[in-house]
Amino acid sequence: MKYLTNLEVCKDCMRLSFGLRSLILPLLALVVLMNWGLLALSQHRANPEVPIVGLINPQATVFNAVTGKVYTVDQDAGEILISNDAANSTIRVKVGVGPVSVAVDSQNGRAYVANADGGTVSVIDGRTDIVLATVQVGSHPYSIACDSVGQRVYVSRTYSDHLMVIDEATNQVTSIKTGSADLIAVDPRTETTYLLGYEGGDLAVLNGTTHSLSTNSVGMHAWGIALNPATGVIYIAKPGDAEVAVLASASAAPTMIPTGVISCAVAINARTNTVFVVNYGDNSVTVIDGAKGRAIGRVPVGKRPQAIVVDSDNNLAYVANTQENSVTVIDGANNTVLATLDAGKAPYALAINPSAGRLHVANLDKNSFTIIDVSKIRQPQN
Repeated sequence: MKYLTNLEVCKDCMRLSFGLRSLILPLLALVVLMNWGLLALSQHRANPEVPIVGLINPQATVFNAVTGKVYTVDQDAGEILISNDAANSTIRVKVGVGPVSVAVDSQNGRAYVANADGGTVSVIDGRTDIVLATVQVGSHPYSIACDSVGQRVYVSRTYSDHLMVIDEATNQVTSIKTGSADLIAVDPRTETTYLLGYEGGDLAVLNGTTHSLSTNSVGMHAWGIALNPATGVIYIAKPGDAEVAVLASASAAPTMIPTGVISCAVAINARTNTVFVVNYGDNSVTVIDGAKGRAIGRVPVGKRPQAIVVDSDNNLAYVANTQENSVTVIDGANNTVLATLDAGKAPYALAINPSAGRLHVANLDKNSFTIIDVSKIRQPQN
């Protein structure tokens, strides 16, 4: 994985059309701060503790509920680490060049890996862990999502305004001109796909059956999307405005809920209709009551939180503190900090296996990963 200093990041920000599509939120924070006029380039040069950042993806580790396995990318090695928590084992499977993200079909259990540097998607059998196919999708695939009902896989490509569509039955690829998309969310109940672009401020809405496309403006600089599968409500973090855009349906005008500074990631507990928004800029998580449509709390977490995953079974939320090498555990019952866990260096993506009580952490440093036993998190051992 290539690492960049903040000075190099600033240079990248000036390049035409890069759009921050595949940069992690430390870069996003810098861009926002620069826009606000609060950070000068000279301060970067003078700061002896300049953090390093790299090219990453929030889908770098994913839980497969069909098989109970977890997939974590190793970009440098061109491999996927497949962890079987029931057997306490992890194996490495060779995929394409530069894997960055994974999606799982919730019906057949297959895993689909976007290989950014190879322009391919690897198809992995969820039970045998064998690579069944390598599908050419074009350069720089980035975000990936499965429509398990329609049996389609959607892949966005950095620098491209076309969405690639893989037919799961045949692995045939078609493309749809949708505009530039960075993140993808699928509502399998309605076979609707939501495509979020950071720059333009538009949420593209794709009908999976007719492939008709509509747009809904949510405002500039949107990063982080989550769909409540129980209600169909969409939540989009807007780091530049310190708020979340809420859409009750694909066609509804968004309403805004204030959050903390540089909101960057969203996760939902569908059972309690609670929304958790990670605020990178002020080291906090905003808790939103989904039914009432308002914030009900602010939870302090560690330094520069960047990712979050919710364990609905146990009403817990886990927050990756990228510059503190830790994970904060939030008790959803009272929205307080339950524990802080060591997580390896620079954690940036999380997956939870609730039945096994295992939290999987993808770390930026050397593409490493950490598995944490959280089965007794409510009853910490002395």
